[in-house]
Amino acid sequence: MNIEQAEKYLIHTYNRSVTFDHGEGMYLVDDGGKKYLDMGAGIAVSALGYSNEEYKQALKDQIDKLIHVSNLYFTEPMAKAAKYICQASGMDRVFFTNSGAEAIEGALKLARKYAYQKNQDSKGEIIAMEHSFHGRTMGALSVTGTKHYREPFEPLIGGVSFAQYNDLDSVKELVTPDTCAIVLEGLQGEGGIHPAEPEFMKGLRRLCDEQDILLILDEIQCGMGRTGKMFSYQHYGIRPDIVTMAKALGCGVPVGAFAAVDKAARAMLPGDHGTTYGGNPLACAAVSKVFEIFEEKRLLDHVDQIAPYLKEQLVELQKRHSCIAEIRGKGLMQGMELTVPAARIVARAMENGLVLISAGEKVIRIVPPLIVEKEHIDEMCQILDKILE
Repeated sequence: MNIEQAEKYLIHTYNRSVTFDHGEGMYLVDDGGKKYLDMGAGIAVSALGYSNEEYKQALKDQIDKLIHVSNLYFTEPMAKAAKYICQASGMDRVFFTNSGAEAIEGALKLARKYAYQKNQDSKGEIIAMEHSFHGRTMGALSVTGTKHYREPFEPLIGGVSFAQYNDLDSVKELVTPDTCAIVLEGLQGEGGIHPAEPEFMKGLRRLCDEQDILLILDEIQCGMGRTGKMFSYQHYGIRPDIVTMAKALGCGVPVGAFAAVDKAARAMLPGDHGTTYGGNPLACAAVSKVFEIFEEKRLLDHVDQIAPYLKEQLVELQKRHSCIAEIRGKGLMQGMELTVPAARIVARAMENGLVLISAGEKVIRIVPPLIVEKEHIDEMCQILDKILE
């Protein structure tokens, strides 16, 4: 492919260096035939790896039937996918979107509409977390707790304040009679791979119950089995009022969703929210097949079995290399904090046939396809050993 031509016509918001042509299992192949072990899964999207035959066939079958009719009508794939999501998440109703950022936008609108129904003078204030990341659209950016993402695009939506992650008192200090929602990731991704502490999550649930505030859990990256549960909040024995999801929900087909418990979902009425493409038959066929493959392949059990090995091998790497400051995470979402810029290691890894991604300036984010095996972890560690020498 002519990279110069691509650079000429694309808006330069990414520093790309490789042209991938196809993939198989845990591996990607570039246009020159070079093979790469993928431990980034397209930013935690490709949970099934590449070229899964069942998944591909489900999409081909749906393409032959129907791709789009708009949200003015029901389709069988939409109803089927909605049931899978509600059963897996413990929510009551779902709205399909095209992306994770759109799911966050919808969740924020739902929270404000819920507050408006209770009190039309509500200011709809929202508490988010420092170092969080919820997306690039204006609403999602407004609740993203990293200044350098927000500042070039201000003014954003108002009424948002930021608490410290894992600090319940800092959240309580921000609560007012106008607070309508608290939004956070169950495991912070872009902010450096920081898991939530059990008492923090349980404390937030109690606080929201006491004040009739909606608890929004962003499971866009840490959901869909990545931590060993279908959604990360299930580790804590709590249920949010609204949950957002995307990425591995479609395993490559662009699809997101926000789901809510009935008391919150009822606030949305015809005309309050919409999308032309969201929940189209092709996307929903992908969602249903993903849930079916998860069940058939017992992927949650596999994550529980393989994740300890990943953590052990990363800790062994840390013992050998002083530039590794910390290993943290949950399940198959691990962070390696370095004393050197992560971008340097990511670039060297790519040169050596290993796809990694960063999370901030000094954290390597390891989010492989959920089909990863010990041999792939060993291969990754061998390459990292060589680089970190």
